[in-house]
Amino acid sequence: MAGAAREARGFTLVELVAVTALVLTVSAIALPSMLAARDRIRLGQAAREVEREIQTAKSRAVAKSRPMRVRFNCPAAGEYRAVELIGTPAAPVAADAAANRCSDTLYPYPPADLNPNTRPNLDGPVRTLDSTVTFSASQTIEFRPDGTAYRDPGGGAAFELIPTTGVNIRVGRSGVTRTITVNGLGKVQLQ
Repeated sequence: MAGAAREARGFTLVELVAVTALVLTVSAIALPSMLAARDRIRLGQAAREVEREIQTAKSRAVAKSRPMRVRFNCPAAGEYRAVELIGTPAAPVAADAAANRCSDTLYPYPPADLNPNTRPNLDGPVRTLDSTVTFSASQTIEFRPDGTAYRDPGGGAAFELIPTTGVNIRVGRSGVTRTITVNGLGKVQLQ
């Protein structure tokens, strides 16, 4: 009878404290790994989204026979947009290089009209990286109707063919980066 009464009482305070300490210790060990995994997942997702936007711009340039550009940190940091080139690669319209070229207000998505005589008609929406992810290296990339890729050398110079080694667009989060490489043949690769 004494044994039955002892079993009905439950756990002792020492047992509860020991189990609580064990759970807290395991949690303290696992939490940094779980947070790091979450960071890697968010970074990977952001890199895949940027890579898809670059691929879409290339496909649209080839399918519609119109040069397309992908602009980064445009209109603001952490935002990017695929835009149709206004004018031609040899003579782009000055508005195409303007800081407001990524403005969804001035250049709405979808376009106000689809008249082939008015440009742009192929601009995509403004995309935004996860708030904890940033572009750590980027430059505007242009895809021509033949699928080749060009880069903005800066300083207002004409876009130049990307070398076979490619250019890198990097997205980063918490000191970790993912790289998207684009070469002159238009190959886009997420690394």
